[in-house]
Amino acid sequence: MKNALILYNSKTGTTKNYAEEIGRFFKIRDIAVNVVPIEDYDEKMLENVDYLLLGCWTSGLMLFFQQPEKNWTNFASRLPSLHGIKVGFFTTYSFLPGSMFRNMAKQLKGKIEKHSVELKSKDGHFSWDNSVALAQFIS
Repeated sequence: MKNALILYNSKTGTTKNYAEEIGRFFKIRDIAVNVVPIEDYDEKMLENVDYLLLGCWTSGLMLFFQQPEKNWTNFASRLPSLHGIKVGFFTTYSFLPGSMFRNMAKQLKGKIEKHSVELKSKDGHFSWDNSVALAQFIS
């Protein structure tokens, strides 16, 4: 059986809800999944993980300077090398996600080979487009 780990940072609960909906997608496809806030992360959680999704809410001005917020960037800096794990990003946003995914990738430079999926939601709900993208990610 394949294993997925979803690590998220949420401020108002929107990103938490989105992470949980992404988790349900994995469960429906018989992939064992663990959905965990970054505060509860332990490096042992990465053992035997095939898929890792990292998410947080979009911080920054409405149109410019979108970036992961400080707690997430501090968390990302402490992650070990994630080579050998298929990594994806997700975010929730108020107006536009802008450069969010590029800035998330910068935080993980040298720790990941590349990220293979970018999921976004304005209201924290998993969309049909998200489903298609995540299906490609796990195939």
